[in-house]
Amino acid sequence: MQKLIQSPLDPEFVQDPYRLYARVLSDDPVRYWQDYGMMAVFGAATVHMLLRDRRLGRATPQDQYSPAPDHLTGFERVERHSMLDMEPPKHTRLRGLVLRAFTSRRVKALAPDIHQICDDLCGAFPVGSFDLVPAFCTALPVRVIARLLGVPEEMSNELLRWSNTMVAMYQANRNHQTEVAANEAATEFSDFLSKYIDARRHTPRDDLITHLIAAEEDGEKLSRDEMIATCILLLNAGHEATVHTMGNSVKALLQTAQPASVLAPDRIAATVEELLRFDPPLHMFTRYAYEDILVNGHLLEKGRQVALILGAAGRDPARFDRPDRFDPLREPAPHAAFGGGLHFCVGAPLARLELQLGLQRLFAHAPDLSLAGTPRYANTYHFHGLGQLNVTW
Repeated sequence: MQKLIQSPLDPEFVQDPYRLYARVLSDDPVRYWQDYGMMAVFGAATVHMLLRDRRLGRATPQDQYSPAPDHLTGFERVERHSMLDMEPPKHTRLRGLVLRAFTSRRVKALAPDIHQICDDLCGAFPVGSFDLVPAFCTALPVRVIARLLGVPEEMSNELLRWSNTMVAMYQANRNHQTEVAANEAATEFSDFLSKYIDARRHTPRDDLITHLIAAEEDGEKLSRDEMIATCILLLNAGHEATVHTMGNSVKALLQTAQPASVLAPDRIAATVEELLRFDPPLHMFTRYAYEDILVNGHLLEKGRQVALILGAAGRDPARFDRPDRFDPLREPAPHAAFGGGLHFCVGAPLARLELQLGLQRLFAHAPDLSLAGTPRYANTYHFHGLGQLNVTW
């Protein structure tokens, strides 16, 4: 197996990881990524295959499990009950219960709220140049999540602080300070949600927390810790992905001077799928091997992790013609932006709805929107999103 040496903290790589992906994809798309100490898979066919291979999973193998250090007990308690790091039968039970509350009907019912939030945010845009990331890309999904959960929108800044602090744990530049801050945020967020769960038990409302409390299957219900972990996962994973995708999408649409027709009702769904393929919000997803597996002729040993490079899979010329070209009219093909298999993103329908309605409302309000400077990605690999998107209208 060829060795790949590429620091995920290298600013040039962070700004454009696709140049590296193209080089890897032109040769053997399975490498040993030395900086991560694990096999990395870049090709679309193999990434999709391994996302669905039940010989791999997210749960830490039992012989590698160790208790969390004292400074991470609050964070670990949330992680321990998160469906993202579970495998069947625990994952099957938890996801089934969550989907009884987080239904497609409930997601579709959020459309009027998304329209109203978009109009509020667009109506507050200053005239001239401003940063669209905090003004729209960040504000929209956190307010939507607040309404979904049934918590006050005035708490959006606090939700954002908790989310950003916890998500920093999954970035390449994690350190002890990151861990201490994440543990504190996890504890505060858990305490807040625990009180809200108590309130909803006594005063039910038409919100997700109430429906999570009521969800039942074969006599099984969600525990308090499972409800807390699920709400935190929906905020952290859902919010982070939608923020990045919204910013990346506006950047791609403006840089390629797309006509307004790509956002028309009969085209918007295909445009969003192409945006997700072209510049996805999450570039790496790791899994453990539960037995020895041959990956394109290379041995992945039991107990080792493998990195699935979702960002590279969307740029694979073996699956997509002229993959480095953003083309909303291309024939659709499956992408990996939402993962796949058992861990396909539970919030994908909501993310798609937010992106479709958000982009339509944004460009309807500001049809002359244009870039005011070169967009820069935040130094957050394996997430991939803009730290700043200065625009003018």
